[in-house]
Amino acid sequence: MNNTSVFIMESDSSKEKTRYAIVGCGGRGIFTFAKPILKSFKHTSDLVAFCDINQGRMDYANRALEACVPTFLDFDRMLCEANPDTVIVCTKDSTHHEFIIRAFRHGCDVISEKPMTTDEEKCRLIQAAERETGRKLTVTFNCRFIPYCTRIKELLSQGVIGKILSVDYQYLLDRSHGADYFRRWHARKENSGGLLVHKSSHHFDLVNWWLDQDPTEVFALGSLQFYGPNRKSRGDRCLTCDHRTNCEFYFDIAKPPDFGAAFDSAELYQKNECFDGYIRDRCVFDDEIDIEDTMTLAVRYSGGTQMSYSLNAHAIYEGWQIAFNGTEGRLEASEWHGRSDVDTDKQDILIHRPGKPVEVISVPVDPGEHGGGDIRLHQMLFGAPQPDPFGQMANSRAGAMSILTGIAGNKSIATGKPVLIAELS
Repeated sequence: MNNTSVFIMESDSSKEKTRYAIVGCGGRGIFTFAKPILKSFKHTSDLVAFCDINQGRMDYANRALEACVPTFLDFDRMLCEANPDTVIVCTKDSTHHEFIIRAFRHGCDVISEKPMTTDEEKCRLIQAAERETGRKLTVTFNCRFIPYCTRIKELLSQGVIGKILSVDYQYLLDRSHGADYFRRWHARKENSGGLLVHKSSHHFDLVNWWLDQDPTEVFALGSLQFYGPNRKSRGDRCLTCDHRTNCEFYFDIAKPPDFGAAFDSAELYQKNECFDGYIRDRCVFDDEIDIEDTMTLAVRYSGGTQMSYSLNAHAIYEGWQIAFNGTEGRLEASEWHGRSDVDTDKQDILIHRPGKPVEVISVPVDPGEHGGGDIRLHQMLFGAPQPDPFGQMANSRAGAMSILTGIAGNKSIATGKPVLIAELS
């Protein structure tokens, strides 16, 4: 039996199914959420609606999933006619709050992809609406469910290195994955909150969860050093660019997907530009890009722990490394892609203690999406109820704590001063 099969469990067919609606039919909405509901959890779940401003993307979703889910261009009409129990929000980050709050007020619970939202005011509005309506928001941090990350949590909770005093965390995005944020809507801070909110919320949530502490103060540096208007040879989009034959960042949106690709970019995006004008292959050196690609943060936590964190979106290879320094030792962990010296079958956790040999704890690499995190998250979301001993399911408070580190970082970059989280929450 493989590692993932144990997480697909059929429920008692006599139990009433939960009715889900998805708003936002991009790759995440279709393949991270709609696909498992339709294919793996149909005994517990019904997908009763797609909602999007782009009819073409919803039509593609039904074709790609061999489904006939009703489609709606109007969100409020969808709520009334489809009558979902839970709405899954996968729209542009800056609009998450709109759909979360409207769903709450219609009487629905909500599942939101990360980040929960993009600034402190929208965060406060979400939390106030949740309190007022008595509904529940779940934020999907799939990294908590990766077996390697869960093992780190378990070890730290056991006190293997004593009290944690400091954390050193480095994250690298390569020039394929990293560049992709700069050709999509994410490249404008008004849409995504920048990488410190959109991408780093995963990382900050993991640290909050691993430490079981809240961030309290942030000082940050950040700049746009590589992408954006830093190259003279550039165009509006890859498809029509004069430099497409010699640019290492050329993205062929019309090319058929490689084997194993999650979706067909031409079918999902290019062929549906006529509906809303969204261009998926904009130049990564566009003048309008205003998010940072190089960032460094110092963060203080409620338990006294300090963290140094860096994110580079134009690295040669991809991955991360983290070290926890405690009163009784040091725990090191890492994950790398695009390096020939890395074992692809297992990941090691190293524990260093004074006067003792290094203890190596190996965790098999799960071949599933996001290191096996997705399927475990799906089981908790859509499957039969089960225990959550590590507190992996994240609520709105966890969603807020993850983004407030990045929001504070953005404010610190803009002002050159440290920012207190209490001033934002």
